[in-house]
Amino acid sequence: MNISIFYEKQDPYKTIKDLTYHIGSVGVELKETNQNRQDIDIAAFTYNDAKYIRREIQVNNEDIYFLYIYIETYSESLKELEYFLNKIEGITQSKGMQTRRANFREEELFISSLPLMQNPELIKKVGRRNILTSGLLSTYPFISSTIFDSKGIFIGTNIYNNSLVFIDRYNTEKYKNANICIFGTSGAGKSFYSKLLILRYKLLGIKQYIIDPDREYNILCKKIKGTEIKIGPTSKTYINVLEIRKESIEEGESGYLATKISKLIGFFNLIFGELNEEEKALMEEKLIETYKNKNITFDDESLYKKNTNKIINKEFKKSKDMPRLQDLYEILDKDKRTKKFKTKLLPFIEGSMKFFNEYTNIELDNELIVADIYDLGEENLKYGMYIFAEIFWDKVKENRSEKKAIYLDEIWRLIGVTSNKNVASFIYKIFKTIRKYGGSSVAITQDISDIFSLEEGIYGKSILNNSSIKTFFALEEENIKILSNFTNLSEKEKIEIKSLKRGECLMFVGDDHILTKIEASELEKKIIEGEK
Repeated sequence: MNISIFYEKQDPYKTIKDLTYHIGSVGVELKETNQNRQDIDIAAFTYNDAKYIRREIQVNNEDIYFLYIYIETYSESLKELEYFLNKIEGITQSKGMQTRRANFREEELFISSLPLMQNPELIKKVGRRNILTSGLLSTYPFISSTIFDSKGIFIGTNIYNNSLVFIDRYNTEKYKNANICIFGTSGAGKSFYSKLLILRYKLLGIKQYIIDPDREYNILCKKIKGTEIKIGPTSKTYINVLEIRKESIEEGESGYLATKISKLIGFFNLIFGELNEEEKALMEEKLIETYKNKNITFDDESLYKKNTNKIINKEFKKSKDMPRLQDLYEILDKDKRTKKFKTKLLPFIEGSMKFFNEYTNIELDNELIVADIYDLGEENLKYGMYIFAEIFWDKVKENRSEKKAIYLDEIWRLIGVTSNKNVASFIYKIFKTIRKYGGSSVAITQDISDIFSLEEGIYGKSILNNSSIKTFFALEEENIKILSNFTNLSEKEKIEIKSLKRGECLMFVGDDHILTKIEASELEKKIIEGEK
């Protein structure tokens, strides 16, 4: 099949003059003619069309064109040729397009289909249609966006034209940031895609930190010799929640204790529920007292070890020099106003969550670190996610010149209705400012409704808007409706997302929208899926 499309721009002044005359004469006819006339509906239809076209030309600066579309099909068999003709007519008519066979004008149609730029007069009058500029844009055939960043990693192929998709998300000249959102229903391929990104960026030596609430990345971590940190009732690795790390503020900045307290308020909001301003002030007072008992104050020099009155070679205090939750618990017990906090903190001191009341014994020197928090259980996952988000954020700020990435799987737990404003604000801060540190934040979730559930979705929307690359795998209709409220999805794209197959996605890369099939080699599949 060959298709030829011709466009002829018309003189707008002559068009407006002709339209005005047509509107006037048809308008008179519609008023004076018997309403029972058979062609009254057709006359009214052309009258309204003419008014619409004139308005678009005059008000919206549209141009008007004559559009000609010629379709030529061929076959060695007359029967097959008739079949092709019927099929083409069926498809075009189902889309609301009128067709006419070029009987006795086959030669002219053939000439129009050759690369000669000839549009024979004999078939022009029959084939032409009016079209405005906005409509004309949609008729360009076989054109779709292609992304091929010279230093990018291979993502997959464009579903429409099989072109290769290479994306360099760290290209600051092309993209405003390196953040990614990956949304998709269970089994759509979002986890495979996330692992593929991790695997390929590992080859480039980029530091990557993954928060894994569903134990999906442990096999990949072992295969590529990453560090896996498990935290839970049976684990032997611990994190001291109250520990202040040297990398928590950048070199040249100040305010170790103030920075830590603001983060802890977010953590305690998760435990105690939403704290009001008075309760926040009370908790801050007790935290200051807790650190003071360990000789840590708002003076940053207090975070360094001393011998008599001299600082020892700027050696930062270790985890065992810091307070634990036990120390805070004892201080809360002394004040009647904080008894209720003490009660809620009890599981973290003597109960099922007491592993949070230990000194840190983990190392974070590997290029790939996976935080496995699966053993925390459904209700307690948010605590682990927040703590590791804080730790990884400190690692990101350690060196601005290094490229790095944080992957937040099931991010809805931190910015959804089960979270709170302090925590969600911290996560949003990561997405908003990580670019300054050479970093990338990756938000992964299947629960679209949950990420837009807190504060009328302002945090979910902010994270979405602060991600230059958005990847949508297959979604249910309900989630597509929610997503369309926060993105510029077209009606066509809504249908496409719903019908995507496993491993296919709609990617928003900057201003380009691309339907992409994720591609992986057999070796990559074996590594990701854990095969030997």
